[in-house]
Amino acid sequence: MNRLMGSAVVMSALVLTLSACQKQEGPAEKAGKEIDQASEKAAEQLKEAADKLGQQLEKAGEKMQDASKDKDR
Repeated sequence: MNRLMGSAVVMSALVLTLSACQKQEGPAEKAGKEIDQASEKAAEQLKEAADKLGQQLEKAGEKMQDASKDKDR
């Protein structure tokens, strides 16, 4: 039991020490995070636009095939 209490005290001290060592974000870190978020958002928007374009191209291709079949009749 003493060993368990000793381990708990050591772990608590370690957690407190490590949490006190963390630095506050500076302007470069904040700017970097904002750039990352903006690039992720842009990538998602590009993916959505590409998906929509793909769907529209597929519909256009189907219409062309239908028009070609109608012409052959």
